[in-house]
Amino acid sequence: MSQVKSVQRKVIPGFGITMGFSVFYLSLVVLLPLTALLFNSTGLTWDKFWHVATDPRVLASYRVSFTTSAVAALLDAVLGLLLAWVLVRYNFPGKSLFDALIDLPFALPTAVAGISLTALYSQNGWIGSLLEPLGIKVAFTPIGITLALMFIGIPFVVRTVQPVLLDMEKDAEEAAATLGAGRFRTFRKVLLPELIPPLITGFALAFARGIGEYGSVVFISGNMPMRTEIAPLLIMSKLEQYDYAGATAVAMILLFVSFVLLLIINSFQRWTRRASR
Repeated sequence: MSQVKSVQRKVIPGFGITMGFSVFYLSLVVLLPLTALLFNSTGLTWDKFWHVATDPRVLASYRVSFTTSAVAALLDAVLGLLLAWVLVRYNFPGKSLFDALIDLPFALPTAVAGISLTALYSQNGWIGSLLEPLGIKVAFTPIGITLALMFIGIPFVVRTVQPVLLDMEKDAEEAAATLGAGRFRTFRKVLLPELIPPLITGFALAFARGIGEYGSVVFISGNMPMRTEIAPLLIMSKLEQYDYAGATAVAMILLFVSFVLLLIINSFQRWTRRASR
């Protein structure tokens, strides 16, 4: 009796087709723009590049961009963990609406977010008018830039941590409580090792988004050179002045530093995953 071998069809095509589409998409979205940036830098001499790289205004813009992005991403990691914990572990009226509002920065145009934050935290704003008598100035300061970056970065942390919390079983927590462990020790020994990798991922995403953010920051920053001017705004200023070589130099430095920082963060994330296993 002849046996007919059944061929199992796969929903997704084989490696060749999927790899081809992946390489095509990666080349179209990532590699081609970076290649265009390198081609635009052909007219950039080394002296011009070094002059732009060591310019005090450029260095100040990098300091503002990276410092505010790092602080905002760290604060988002803490607040994002709390928000994800509340959404996963508790039921309360309006939970679905609260969960949907987390994604609002994704849909809201960044310019609208910048105008709204400036109206809130300016001297005549609802919150800024209350902080002004206390000597706290938010708008047109690095504090305002950090708040804007926190606003656009918080969904990355929440949506990265939330699925991990949903998949975590409560048996380990109950076992730790049965053995006499307190809440803090249970969180530190049982939950935190599982949450560190997604927290690092959310931090990296929020940090990367903050470095290149322009629309929500340009209004609330005040754009004061050497104080609140960010690197993307400096690139736009050089383009408006037809200084394409200077804009390319600033963009290349920003790209290189961002790539190195993200490489370090991803390496640390892989190390934490191995350690947790």
